[in-house]
Amino acid sequence: MSTRLDYSKYSSLLKPLFAMHAQLRQSSLEPLLIELVLLRVSQINGCAYCIDMHTKDARAAGETEQRLYLTQVWREARAMFSERERAALAWAEAVTHLGDHGVSDEIYAQAAAAFGEEELVQLNMLVVMINSWNRFGVTFQMEPGRYQAAA
Repeated sequence: MSTRLDYSKYSSLLKPLFAMHAQLRQSSLEPLLIELVLLRVSQINGCAYCIDMHTKDARAAGETEQRLYLTQVWREARAMFSERERAALAWAEAVTHLGDHGVSDEIYAQAAAAFGEEELVQLNMLVVMINSWNRFGVTFQMEPGRYQAAA
């Protein structure tokens, strides 16, 4: 597979997504929680470039290999993730897979208990943002391996 189109040439069109990403990095959401959500949504969407990027960023932020390997099966490895992380991952999955019935009351209640209103909006924006980036990565077949995490 090779990249179909280098969308980075159109940076002026991407400014809103970059700005959203920067703002969410400054939010009250923990850096490792952010990386877990970005990784999980990218796994769901099959975005190899974003999976590569967010595993590298998570490692650079101090995430363990074991938790990275288990993110895809976090429900079965629930002891490895905090209640807040589990609520965030459930929310991320539900928002990514909206389906005909949206986000269930149970998942909403779990997320609302773990996050205040503002943080829940931040979490939702995080999921919206990575779903948008995944649509670029998958559609244009961005090749994994090119991204270097910040030191």
